[in-house]
Amino acid sequence: MGTLRDLQYALQEKIEELRQRDALIDELELELDQKDELIQRLQTELDKYRSVIKPATQQVHKQNELHDQQRTKRQAISAEPTAFDIQDLSHVTLPFYPKSPQSKDLIKEAILDNDFMKNLELSQIQEIVDCMYPVDYGKDSCIIKEGDVGSLVYVMEDGKVEVTKESLKLCTMGPGKVFGELAILYNCTRTATVKTLTNVKLWAIDRQCFQTIMMRTGLIKHTEYMEFLKSDQDAGGIQLQYKSLLSPISVRLSCFSIIHFGLHQANYAY
Repeated sequence: MGTLRDLQYALQEKIEELRQRDALIDELELELDQKDELIQRLQTELDKYRSVIKPATQQVHKQNELHDQQRTKRQAISAEPTAFDIQDLSHVTLPFYPKSPQSKDLIKEAILDNDFMKNLELSQIQEIVDCMYPVDYGKDSCIIKEGDVGSLVYVMEDGKVEVTKESLKLCTMGPGKVFGELAILYNCTRTATVKTLTNVKLWAIDRQCFQTIMMRTGLIKHTEYMEFLKSDQDAGGIQLQYKSLLSPISVRLSCFSIIHFGLHQANYAY
């Protein structure tokens, strides 16, 4: 039987062992909290992609049928197929048009003020700003005609325009406003007519350039997340949970399509 000193020493060792275990538990709990936070961020990203992307299962046939049929008053919204991957997009050189700091700020604020585009990431908005090119129209010019097929979205820097639908005036717009956004968000014809009341200066971006920005950002983020998960060898079951969250993104990113944000807003988007 051990002496009292031996028992005290063994008790001290046990206490130290318990202290180390408590410290390890605290460390693991902190790491788990960080993983939970990452899961929440990934879930937020997934929810955002789900809100703007739908699967490429209703693409070409539906579009061909729509082209063959007479268009109705209320236009249907359909997806446009894309077949980019990260390697293709990483080599795409986007156009760049120099602008004054005032013009850059105006375009950025106009996008952030637009119901359909305000939820884009700041990096995406910055690329859109850089890619927009100048367009000028004289007084009494028609920029957008109701029923036409459109592929450009505009931000007005100077001037004033009038918006009409079925010959009825909807509103007038001045500098700092986005219009024509449905052309790049949806595959549909122009829903209103926009005519100049004065000489105007606009900035424009086409649908293909816009979609390239959206696709590249999404694919790069997806690749970064997957690389992080591959390098995180200690995540165990949590790693599988991350992958299960990301897998739908990899499927859906084969097709870019922004779905409707609210039919009640469509009358004021052109």
